[in-house]
Amino acid sequence: MTIRLPSGPYEPRGEPAVPTAGGAPPTSRAAFSAAHVVADPYADVSPDSPAAVDWDATLAFRHHLWSHGLGVAEAMDTAQRGMGLDWAGAAELIRRSAAEARAAGGRIAAGAGTDQLSGPADLATVRAAYEEQLAVVEDAGALPVLMASRALAAAARSPDDYLSVYAGLLRQASGPVILHWLGPVFDPALEGYWGSTDPDAATGTFLEVVAGHPGKVDGVKVSLLDARREVDLRRRLPDGVRCYTGDDFHYPGLIAGDERGFSHALLGVFDPLGPLAAGALRVLDTGDTAGFRALLDPTVALSRHLFQAPTRFYKTGVVFLAWLAGHQDHFTMVGGLQSARSLPHLARAYQLADGLGLFPDPALAEARMRTLLTLYGVPQ
Repeated sequence: MTIRLPSGPYEPRGEPAVPTAGGAPPTSRAAFSAAHVVADPYADVSPDSPAAVDWDATLAFRHHLWSHGLGVAEAMDTAQRGMGLDWAGAAELIRRSAAEARAAGGRIAAGAGTDQLSGPADLATVRAAYEEQLAVVEDAGALPVLMASRALAAAARSPDDYLSVYAGLLRQASGPVILHWLGPVFDPALEGYWGSTDPDAATGTFLEVVAGHPGKVDGVKVSLLDARREVDLRRRLPDGVRCYTGDDFHYPGLIAGDERGFSHALLGVFDPLGPLAAGALRVLDTGDTAGFRALLDPTVALSRHLFQAPTRFYKTGVVFLAWLAGHQDHFTMVGGLQSARSLPHLARAYQLADGLGLFPDPALAEARMRTLLTLYGVPQ
């Protein structure tokens, strides 16, 4: 039956195209999905209130990702860190999710940053904030991801300040960590990270941090939406240090790689793409790069739509698709972020996801889309 979208009539597909059953973790690439949080729709909160989380639905979604063989990257920007989820909520999320990972035998990494700080801070305060969060992640048993810090970006005056702060953190870390370079396209407050607005100079400082601490860096997560720079950076990494792509525009080619290497994956778009992405990676495990690209390349149009500028609001589309897919019973987000994208944007996300066959129950997705359209005054 035709559904009326803002762009015109659309005929939904009738059957899903992705597996509903899980599978073994991929072997040729390490693959993490950054995962969203599910809000409690019955909580009496305002956009300025601490996040009210539906813990059952939030943790059930992590089990969904683990069941398909993906790792979970917890309390990252996809979970609305700094955009509705404060440090107290993130710490509880990390502890709960890590305990579920142990029970499920799933792999988990978790973000450690400085978002408990408010207002200006000096470098010593920034480092102490990082140390507090690193301890929580390590105590939970998750692989730490040292997230880019707005407070450090504001406090640092030179590349040496970054080198000093990260050196102290890596010396203190009990095991290897992932270093995260989140570009200003995701968070404008991170402009000039690593001490320079010149990407070449910033890359040099970033690599200096990695090279100066052998054995302490599992890998680097690069979220710059610049495939050429990511390839150049990964070719300059020391042996044994992984490059995890965070490039939601160019991930199929970066993961497939070339004769000189490849990127692993730590991606927000793997939240809605979970089963399809895991299946594609298992095809890649067999050496069938063409088959992998045939599965994953068609998803790029959806990903680019979700992550279009202003990119930091991609979380709205991710949660919207989770609602349509039946992973949660409502389209409500912490901080009221469900209002951050327009109806035409959401309708196009539905159309692209449905075209890929991402919805386990296309009829449910269609019914929920009709409900939203009717609410917005689009007659069906």
